Amino acid sequence: MRKKKQPKETHIDESWLLPYADLLTLLLALFIVLFAMSSIDAEKFEELARVFNGELSGGEGVLEHSDVPIKKPNEVPIDEEKEKKEEPKKEISNKLEEKNKLKNLQARINLYISENNLSNVLKTELGSDGLSIVIVNDVFFDPGSAKVKEPGVKIAKEVSTFLITDPPRNIVVNGHTDNRPMHNAEFDSNWELSAMRAVHFMRLLLKNEKLDPPRFSAKGFGEHQPLVENTTEANKAKNRRVEVLILPNYN
Repeated sequence: MRKKKQPKETHIDESWLLPYADLLTLLLALFIVLFAMSSIDAEKFEELARVFNGELSGGEGVLEHSDVPIKKPNEVPIDEEKEKKEEPKKEISNKLEEKNKLKNLQARINLYISENNLSNVLKTELGSDGLSIVIVNDVFFDPGSAKVKEPGVKIAKEVSTFLITDPPRNIVVNGHTDNRPMHNAEFDSNWELSAMRAVHFMRLLLKNEKLDPPRFSAKGFGEHQPLVENTTEANKAKNRRVEVLILPNYN
C-alpha cells in the first residue's frame, strides 16, 4: 500500500511587514513633529528631534540638529530681555529722584516766601503734574488789566531765579480769573484777560537771560478752573491767580 504524500507546509511571506511598520513609524513621527511645530515650542521640537533621530537612524538623519542650532521663535537676546525687565525699575527710580528734586526746590521757594513775608500773595503746591507757584492776582494786576504792577515786577524777577535748574525744565504760566463777566475796551472775555496776564508775567520771567524761552508757554483758562466756588469775595480773590508750573523731567 502506498503512503499518501503529506501536503507540503507553505509559509506566508511576511517580509512586507517590516517596511510597512517602518512607514507607520515614520508617519507617526511626522505627525508628532508637525504637532510640536504647530505649538511653536522650540525646546520640545529639539527634544523630539533627538529622540527620533536616535530611534530611527542612529543619531543621523533629516532631524539631526547637533551641528545646526534651531533658533527659538521670537527669541529675545538675553541683554535685551534683561534691559526690558530693568526699564520699569529705572522709570520708578527716575520719578522718585525727580520728585525729590522738586521737593528741594519747593523748600527753597517756601523759605524765600517766609523770609520776605509773602505768604499772603505766594504759595507752592507739589503734585503729580509738577511744582506750581501760585500768585494772587490782586497784588500784581488792577481789575480788568493785564499789566503787572510794580510789586509784581520785583517778585517775578525773584521767582525767575528759582526756574534756573540743571537740567532745565519746561515751564507753563497759567492765567485764571473769577466768574465776573469781562467786557471792556481792552478785553472781551475772561479768556483773553487770563491769557494776557499769563503772557505778561511770562515776559517778566524771561527777562532773566539764564532762562530758555523755547521751554516756556502761557495759557489762559478764564473762570473755568476755579480753586473754590465763586460764592464770596474772598473766594473770588483766590480764583484770580497766575500759576507758574514747573514740569518734572521724566527720562
